[in-house]
Amino acid sequence: MFKNERQSLIVQQLQATGSVSVAELARTFNVDPVTIRRDLAWLEQTGRLHRVHGGALLRLGDAPEPQTTGADAGHSIERRIAEAAARFVPDQSVVFLGPGPLTAEMVPFLGQHTHLTIITNALNVAWRVARQHRHTLHLIGGQAAADDGLYGDDEALRRVRADMVVFEAGGLDAERGLTHERRDYAAMARALFTLSSQMVALVPPERLGRVGAIFIAPAGEVDVVITGREAPNPPLWDLSELGVRIVLT
Repeated sequence: MFKNERQSLIVQQLQATGSVSVAELARTFNVDPVTIRRDLAWLEQTGRLHRVHGGALLRLGDAPEPQTTGADAGHSIERRIAEAAARFVPDQSVVFLGPGPLTAEMVPFLGQHTHLTIITNALNVAWRVARQHRHTLHLIGGQAAADDGLYGDDEALRRVRADMVVFEAGGLDAERGLTHERRDYAAMARALFTLSSQMVALVPPERLGRVGAIFIAPAGEVDVVITGREAPNPPLWDLSELGVRIVLT
């Protein structure tokens, strides 16, 4: 097998699973692990993946963005995560967007999609979707909180039928699970985990490996984690070993 063919197959596997290991790839292609590491090094230079100890993780985006600091850096990470999350949303699908700045940041990128039905319990998300005049919008009510979320109607959340649920994680650790600092948000998230939906967690890099006060669900119940490429490698690899698909942007 030629090198470019092997590297193309590595990328295909990454897109399907979110992570690959050097040992598994060496067995699959019947080559020395050193050869696989060279393939991964070259693919990382082209912006296709992010190498970690023992393998690699999927990265969205073709090239690094300019380095920024302070508030600009934070905004850049939020925008990248939100844009990557919007790419995951299929046309003609039903999507639940939970409260938070990352889900609200997704809305402008959803304007390119067609025939979406968006369900939310976040006032700021609903306002942005309504202003686009492109998608069907359903708002679930409750008591308003400082994050623009409407909380309290967990029974209505359990009746939602969505193809995908997108929410923000307060903390995510492979061993200690998905957590949050706020009781109302944690109760909302637990209700959403009862749905038969793809669960997509948007996680700022600094929250990976962090544990909040209130437990929501085991980490393995999250289907996809989308975070910034600045995220530390150990918690990413631990999550990928649980079968969670990791997307770096």
